[in-house]
Amino acid sequence: QVQLVESGGGLVQAGGSLRLSCAASGRTFSSYVMAWFRQASGNEREFVAAISRYGGSTYYADSVKGRFTIDRDNAKNMVYLQMNSLKPEDTAVYYCAASIEVSIRISSNEANYWGQGTQVTVSS
Repeated sequence: QVQLVESGGGLVQAGGSLRLSCAASGRTFSSYVMAWFRQASGNEREFVAAISRYGGSTYYADSVKGRFTIDRDNAKNMVYLQMNSLKPEDTAVYYCAASIEVSIRISSNEANYWGQGTQVTVSS
């Protein structure tokens, strides 16, 4: 069992930055691929970024590539999402997810555990 708690969301102007954090419980954090998804109002949940178990590989949605960076600290059971050059279309609830899949190209159906989400609002 893994419990995930996100933090760091908020209101920011377009062009600004935010850093989301996700704290995970349990002693097997490094067993999981970690990912961020987001869900805008009225839309389906979509993949944002994922990182392999020991951080050697990352994968991004085309919409955030070059602006967002995912990283993790297995010693602290933490995963982060640095978001730069934010756009109004990045506005959504952002969710941290853990998956036992080997591949980092995961879909929301392949996430085994979810956090409660944190709201990110980007004003124009």
